Order: sequence, then structure tokens, then C-alpha cells
Amino acid sequence: MIEQSVVLRTYLPLLVFLLLATGVGTLFLFANTWLGPRFRRRPTTFTHEPYECGLPSEVQKNFRFGISFYLVAILFLIFDLEVVLLYPVAVELDAYAEVGLIGAGIFIVVLLVAFVYEWRRGALEWK
Repeated sequence: MIEQSVVLRTYLPLLVFLLLATGVGTLFLFANTWLGPRFRRRPTTFTHEPYECGLPSEVQKNFRFGISFYLVAILFLIFDLEVVLLYPVAVELDAYAEVGLIGAGIFIVVLLVAFVYEWRRGALEWK
């Protein structure tokens, strides 16, 4: 049976960290309330306009993005996930052996099918 002091000693740094994090977060929350500016802004038509990167937005509210933007986003996600999911197999290839290599090969083939679909849809061609 584990002694109670050993358990407390192992979890003590975690408890101290949680208490400090909670205390600092609460302190900053109340300090912002007490020391922050005390004025209210009245909503105007200018305050409801979209604002991006320091400049007023030129995009109209009824502007629609083309399907090519979404296809490129899907393409990015596909290959981003490929790198993330294949990295552990590449690092620990000795541990996975043939099973990992076959699984990674099937995964790459599925992603290749998705890439060919995107290519055929015209997502890589900008007009």
C-alpha cells in the first residue's frame, strides 16, 4: 500500500500549479475590471462594420466565395493530416514493421485518390 505522504508529495507540484494558475487568472480578471477603462460605447453603424487587419473590409455582406476556395481548403487539410498521421509511423517504423508500412501505404493510396479527385475538379487551376 502506498503511503499517504508519498502520494501527497507526488501530486503537490500539480496542486500548487493549479492553485497558482487559478489565482493569477482570477487576479487578472478582477484587476481588469477594477483598473480598466470605465466608459460605454454607443453602438453606431460604423461600429457594426467588418474590420480586418487594420483596414475597413472591402467585402460586401452578400459576397460569396467560389467553390475553388473550399476545394483548396480541403486539399490543405488532407495533406496536413497526412503529414501529422504519418509522422509516428516514420519515427517508429521498426516497432510497426510490415503492418505499419502496409497501413501507411493504404493511407497514402486513399489520400492519392482524394488528390486526383481535387485535381479533376479543377481546384488546382486558378482562373
